[in-house]
Amino acid sequence: MTAPSQGQTAKDQTAERESALIARLVAAGYVRAEPSILQPASVFLDQSGEDIRGRIYLTTDASGAEYCLRPEYTIPVCRDYLASAAGKPAAFSYLGPVFRYRPTGPVEFNQAGLESFGRTDREAADAEIFTVALEAARAAHGGSLAVRIGDTGLFTRLLDILNLPPVWLRRIRRGHARGQSLDALFALPENGNGGDHSGVLAALEGTDKQGARALVEDLLSIAGISSVSGRTAGEIAERFLEQASLKAGSALAAEKRVVIERYLAIAGNPDDAAQQLRALADDTKLDLAAALDAFEARLGFIAARGFDIGELHFSARFGRNLDYYTGFVFEAQDRSRSDNRPIVGGGRYDGLLKTLGASADIPAVGAAIWCDRLDVAGAKA
Repeated sequence: MTAPSQGQTAKDQTAERESALIARLVAAGYVRAEPSILQPASVFLDQSGEDIRGRIYLTTDASGAEYCLRPEYTIPVCRDYLASAAGKPAAFSYLGPVFRYRPTGPVEFNQAGLESFGRTDREAADAEIFTVALEAARAAHGGSLAVRIGDTGLFTRLLDILNLPPVWLRRIRRGHARGQSLDALFALPENGNGGDHSGVLAALEGTDKQGARALVEDLLSIAGISSVSGRTAGEIAERFLEQASLKAGSALAAEKRVVIERYLAIAGNPDDAAQQLRALADDTKLDLAAALDAFEARLGFIAARGFDIGELHFSARFGRNLDYYTGFVFEAQDRSRSDNRPIVGGGRYDGLLKTLGASADIPAVGAAIWCDRLDVAGAKA
């Protein structure tokens, strides 16, 4: 990071830093995108659930349609890509304001990043996004970053092979993405308010998902309730259905839990982790060969781009708290900070564009850079 010139204000330094940051991303081949600040609220609510409603800034037009100020860039860039070049390889960068409630810090802040669509050489694309984002962030930050990586796709493959009951598959995937402890991951759910829901649970036992949702929606409609604590009737039905399934005795087999615990304990140097993962696959006779080949190929592409793999930390426990990630995930943090907030974060999300209207999954990977966190770090440098 260049030293500030005499007489430069903090605002000038920030503008200069951000200008250099976006210039790096564009020079790497990522065309600058400028999606609209005003976005349909439904696309964010559909992807993140009603819980996000309290963190976005909403407005309604004369027809009653809900819109929001852009809370992040990935979905807006995806929507613009689908409207112009869906299915074709394309690469975009961005830098501009996003609007999202945060307990600390401003609710309007600049975010930079890059997104890559349509590349079928997934591991090479992962490595490119990863290295370009980190190089740009390191140049703007000027300090030391601690980088951790994970692989949601590898974990998903493991869970699929184990053939878990659907209720446990949902719980473990959701808990893994949210970074829950092992005890929380495998704990049986309890009623959040301590109430006795045995009557509803008994009615739902053996009921299919569609029937359960219809029953709960009818009950809420009779009571004149459209949502509870931000959860829709459908989400409430899912919760009751999950509890009914567990109440009926759909427990997780002990041997499967042991495999999952052993997998989640793997962490450290990525090359060493790859050997431990292959040993786990061999010991348990689980076919993880293709996923592990992809894992090692990605490391090879990252190394080929000049990164020391030994500086990275792999954690099988690491997942990013967004449901749409399907493969490689990563974050970078300032080593000198104690708040653990990432400066850079990203990963692969091959299924997202289909949920936004594409006719099929489209390979996609991206990364975001929180510019306000660069400013704080830069001020200390």
